[in-house]
Amino acid sequence: MAKTIEILSWNVNGLRAVERKGFIKWLLKRNPDILGIQELKAQKDQLSVFLKQVDGYEAFFNPAQRPGYSGVALYTRLKPKKILEGIGIERFDKEGRVIIAEFDGFDLYNVYFPNGKMSLERLKFKMDFYDAFLKHVKSEQGKGKKVIFCGDVNTAHEEIDLARPKANEKISGFLREERDWIDKVVKEGFVDTFRKFHPDKKDQYSWWSQRSGARARNVGWRIDYFFVEKALEKRVKDAFILQGVEGSDHAPVGIKLEV
Repeated sequence: MAKTIEILSWNVNGLRAVERKGFIKWLLKRNPDILGIQELKAQKDQLSVFLKQVDGYEAFFNPAQRPGYSGVALYTRLKPKKILEGIGIERFDKEGRVIIAEFDGFDLYNVYFPNGKMSLERLKFKMDFYDAFLKHVKSEQGKGKKVIFCGDVNTAHEEIDLARPKANEKISGFLREERDWIDKVVKEGFVDTFRKFHPDKKDQYSWWSQRSGARARNVGWRIDYFFVEKALEKRVKDAFILQGVEGSDHAPVGIKLEV
């Protein structure tokens, strides 16, 4: 018999920082079946026992080699068949950007995509990662895997996905080449779950600059996503942004999935 599970994704901008703001209490109250975390910003041995042993969850961590930087984690009530780290390319994998959980019926990729704002070099790194990631996922689909990927993609797709599109056309996060990659993801058969349920809904953002009261004014960007391949589309029963959840400069995003 089918049941519906909730999967969430949240860039916490530092798991230790968000722990001090009530993360564990929030997690236990919200009680998602699976939660993907981005921007861990810690090694596993730097995390409290409370973060590593949350009641009812298994926790998996893939930190970056560089201290206090990047990293992803997964909290799950469903037992995964297998956990994998990275996509097999050292220059990307050392930054702790991907953790993959294989479940019955789907593989979940929790991903912290690079930010391209720092320099042209980092923008190239971001675009290289985008291409390598999509190639990897297509290869896995070729082996019969059913793929869901979530996380901070660090790009707003369309003008509706950020408050000030015209002012940001030449800023990484809304460059044509970055948006073209999301177009390519869609052409490859992946569905932006939020837009499936809310095709025309405006002012729906998942990240706000920490400057100038942007969140209070809702001057934001939708850069956090759940993409599912076409074969899984009908099993997605809802998609949403938890804009009221604070503690980070990002809000959690999620889906309800029939399994």
